[in-house]
Amino acid sequence: MTMLPERQNSTATAIFKHYEKVAEAGQRPHLGASEIGQECERALWLSFRWAKQPDFDGRILRLFESGNLAEPRLIQNLRDIGVEVSDRDEEGNQWRFKGIGGHFGGSMDGAALGLPEAPKTWHVLEFKTANAKSFAAMQKKGVKDSKNQHWVQMQLYMGWAGLDRAMYMVVNKDTDDIYAERIEADPAAFKAALAKAERIITAPEPAIPLGETAAAFVCKFCRFKGQCHETEAPQVNCRTCAHATPELGDDARWSCAEHKKDLTVDEQRAGCRDHRHIPVLLGRFAELVDANENNLLTYKNKLTGTEFQQPVYGSQEITDCQDKRMLGDEFTTAMKIEMDATIVPNSAFEGMTDDIPWTNGEMIITGSKQWKK
Repeated sequence: MTMLPERQNSTATAIFKHYEKVAEAGQRPHLGASEIGQECERALWLSFRWAKQPDFDGRILRLFESGNLAEPRLIQNLRDIGVEVSDRDEEGNQWRFKGIGGHFGGSMDGAALGLPEAPKTWHVLEFKTANAKSFAAMQKKGVKDSKNQHWVQMQLYMGWAGLDRAMYMVVNKDTDDIYAERIEADPAAFKAALAKAERIITAPEPAIPLGETAAAFVCKFCRFKGQCHETEAPQVNCRTCAHATPELGDDARWSCAEHKKDLTVDEQRAGCRDHRHIPVLLGRFAELVDANENNLLTYKNKLTGTEFQQPVYGSQEITDCQDKRMLGDEFTTAMKIEMDATIVPNSAFEGMTDDIPWTNGEMIITGSKQWKK
């Protein structure tokens, strides 16, 4: 009989990798009602501008899906006790609201009539799942004090739907217990959330970081801390480009001043060779000293005092360059001009066994030739 191989998790790993592959499709085009309650407006702005793709592993992505799967079960639970639930619009889609030119919006889980606490009042429905610790905090403090982001989300749905009550239902992922809390509409909070969203969407630059260092609690677990407190540069796409602007019509339109056209979502994700980072996003390591009508930008490297120009250095190279001292380095610039060299990240050489040449901790490669300082 053939012996089973040593225990391994290949099947589970394959499942998680599939979740990661599907998630690579990209970030959502709009600023979400579910996130506007976050404290840091800079993080919200960077998220709306696609400055960095969320990097969740497959297990976490599957956990998110488990939360979504709880929604239809809770809807059925409510219907089983005689509650009328409306979870789809006239076209059979989930209830969706939008504002600020279509750049801001969210999908409401549903609306309910006949809840035992107030049988004659329609309520916005909001469903969540939580671990035991968060669930206990919810029971003790209520949603406004323990999960204010969720409270703000419900204020938006109540304002958009014209309802003055919401039912917040949370499932304990460890025990399957259910927490239910009725929420009262706060018109001032609704208006404040809309104003905050408009402020973020229309701002040409992000707000300053809330924390003074990356170790600050508000920054410690944020995916943007490298861009706010270190020398990480944002991802290259139209939304991080100085030429792109979100327009306030009613169709979530973005325009490009360089190419004088509207941009589709796919075009926004792809970017183009004329991309120029919004200068302040490079402010941790570079200062813009000159810009002309030919899309030629000159930066001063704050780390070395040398200057570098775009398009001599492309936007993708600036983002990929892990050691920002290379930008404007005499040898690097010479190799780029004379040999048409390109800066690529160290990860491009993963798995290679040959001796990989390097410069200032980064790779320079041109054609089949590799250079070492």
